[in-house]
Amino acid sequence: MRFNDGFWLLKSGVKPYWGLQVVQAFPEENGYNLQVSTKPIRHRGDTLAGNSVVKHDGPVFSIRVHSPTEGVVGVKIEHFKSIPLTPEIPLFPDTPAIPNAQLSKGDKVWSVASGGLTAEITENPYTVTFKDEKRTLTFAGYRHQAIYDIPYKWTLRSASNASCLATDLSSNPNPASPPEFVRYIHSELNLSPGELVYGLGEQFGAFVKNGQSVSVWNQDGGTSSEQAYKCVPFYITNRNYGVFINHPGEVEVEVGSEKVSRVGVSVAGESLEYFVIYGKTPLEILERYTRITGRPALLPAWTFGLWLSTSFLTSYDEKTVAGFLQGMQDRNCPVRVFHLDCFWMKQYEWCSFTFDPDNFPDPKAYLAEIKSKYGVKICVWINPYISQLSPIFEEAVKGGYLIKRKDGKPWQWDLWQPGLGVVDITNPAARKWYEDKLDALMDLGVDTFKTDFGERIPHANVVFHDGSDPHRIHNLYSVQYNELVFDLLKRRFGEGEAVVFARSGTVGGQRFPVHWGGDCESTFEAMAEALRGALSLTLSGFAFASHDIGGFEGHPPPEIYHRWVAYGLFSSHSRLHGSGSYRVPWNYGEEAATYMAKFIDAKHRLMPYLYQLALEGNDKGHPMQRAMFLEFLEDRTTHYLDRQYMLGPNLLVAPVFVPEKEESEYYLPVGTWTSFFHPERTVVGPTWIKEVVPIDEIPVWVRPGSVLALGPAGVGRPDYEYAKQIEVQVYELADGQVVETTIPTGKGKETAGVIKVERKQGEVCVNVISGGVAVSGVTFFAGSQTRRVATNNEKQITLLV
Repeated sequence: MRFNDGFWLLKSGVKPYWGLQVVQAFPEENGYNLQVSTKPIRHRGDTLAGNSVVKHDGPVFSIRVHSPTEGVVGVKIEHFKSIPLTPEIPLFPDTPAIPNAQLSKGDKVWSVASGGLTAEITENPYTVTFKDEKRTLTFAGYRHQAIYDIPYKWTLRSASNASCLATDLSSNPNPASPPEFVRYIHSELNLSPGELVYGLGEQFGAFVKNGQSVSVWNQDGGTSSEQAYKCVPFYITNRNYGVFINHPGEVEVEVGSEKVSRVGVSVAGESLEYFVIYGKTPLEILERYTRITGRPALLPAWTFGLWLSTSFLTSYDEKTVAGFLQGMQDRNCPVRVFHLDCFWMKQYEWCSFTFDPDNFPDPKAYLAEIKSKYGVKICVWINPYISQLSPIFEEAVKGGYLIKRKDGKPWQWDLWQPGLGVVDITNPAARKWYEDKLDALMDLGVDTFKTDFGERIPHANVVFHDGSDPHRIHNLYSVQYNELVFDLLKRRFGEGEAVVFARSGTVGGQRFPVHWGGDCESTFEAMAEALRGALSLTLSGFAFASHDIGGFEGHPPPEIYHRWVAYGLFSSHSRLHGSGSYRVPWNYGEEAATYMAKFIDAKHRLMPYLYQLALEGNDKGHPMQRAMFLEFLEDRTTHYLDRQYMLGPNLLVAPVFVPEKEESEYYLPVGTWTSFFHPERTVVGPTWIKEVVPIDEIPVWVRPGSVLALGPAGVGRPDYEYAKQIEVQVYELADGQVVETTIPTGKGKETAGVIKVERKQGEVCVNVISGGVAVSGVTFFAGSQTRRVATNNEKQITLLV
């Protein structure tokens, strides 16, 4: 929200109340409670408001500066204190806080320190400055925190349609007469020269958010606009801190836009809380942020295989489905998850949770047959919307399971399905009803669900069963919806065996993976949008990210399909899906299947590495797909890169976004990098590479000092015994360098063992620390030099280099 006319003036009609002066400060266990006036206090008489003597009245803010956990300092600004609104964002849902606050008071200065971060508060003028051991990170300076009352008529022109109802008219004694003003709490933090901002969820626009206005308000807008399916009130900077705005509703963020050297954050209402999260590295910031908001769940290994979808508008029946799976098997493109999109149900009946009897007369027998024959898991498409033509709609109405209007009738509209209603996720009876429908599908053989939609949740003139504020639950609905389905799968199949394929989400949604990027076009531009969205999402606490390989809308030409397949199989999760056309490779030429088979096998071989990354995501909140600056913060060039990424700490992936004969361009940071697919090729960085990439390849480079443990070629699936027949590959290990690589079993958090590699005085020594790891061979790469030795499961292997 923008309140200013330029830098100095306010827009006509805006009434400001800035926090100016600390009047009183009270220490508590982990911080200070402050009373901050919005006018100068020269003597005791100035503390009175609105009497016959003092004409300049104004509010007094209650501000709490505190440290809930190590390395984090929060600022909570309140005006009117009343009954807390619901819902709230769950804090510390998985891992407990680590309180570690040190308080100190000087001459009209107070400080709160924790884990390398210090917040220093001055009395007059009131400011809050955030510092690490060496420098000021950011600050809320003079008049950086305020109430703004804006004319109600402004909100009717709000781009997001959320602010137009920022003040619920149900609280107005005369609903026919709207309020004169809508109140916002606003806070600004400084942006230093060269400071860049990232994140705020799955944003498809420019990767660096400086200069953008971002509304944290989930919308179903595709990947080609400022709207997003997964908006998250968290951003991270390249200056060793992130900011989490603890507000579940719409949060409007001006990133160096209204004021070019500040990030302004506004919420409608009487309260705003934000946390500044410090870290010596960006990964440490994400680790501390996900401690507060939740860690990604551990996924089963089979989810990392290839997902194949029937696509959306395509026609399919038992014969079509079997043809897909047989065709993929015949072409050495094994499918691990088969997805049935919308038309597994009858048209107009979404959702009925019933297989269309015309196409699937005996779904239980049929699913059992294809699962047995092709070794696949079964995923089906669902959403939380119930068409009035669905046979279960009347049941939902009678049970009171749908969101209601204030007059008690179900909220309905005709977008997407005729007269659809939305399941009231806050109603325990509705949740049980919904779970029972899914349980019946699992009885038929369904293993997981694509939880589509969840963004178009009504917020005007509606009531929720538990009294949730409609504006506050709009974003959080997506998390509660995915949580319901995820937890049901976990109860049914066990810990570490649940997964959803979700489109919508917000803060905390990372706990219920996986998420894909939504509806995109079949173009190179949309492919780049999908990558920017994924990188922004994984900078917002999400460990995994997927996308529709080939694009959703339209039919991609073969060269785009080939490029997207390569990118998709070097993403955490890989799904072939489209709208009106199938994404099976032979639709794009038989050579497409050959290319795909190569990349599927590479991903399967990399599973010991990839699954260990998933374990780290669950344990620390580290993402699999990583923006380059996460690993190379000291290299300023990496701060702007959004067409390449690190897959974990060791693999650099540079998808190709240009036609077949054009040059692709990407960047390698410092060190000697080795091509994953062509290890005879090395390049010394830092350097930019311009090259024409063959249509059947993707640039994947191994970071110097890496040790990769690869599974056997041709294994045919992502879930196998990772500790057997391991090929250890050692890349550009420096003399005296020691690297340890943990080998997971692929079954939950179990570890098979550790491989310790050391180079010293012309030898590379490999030690297998555990009886459960069997090494079939070791290869050492250094420039043009390659040394390989086959082993017979020895625990100590030495290569002369």
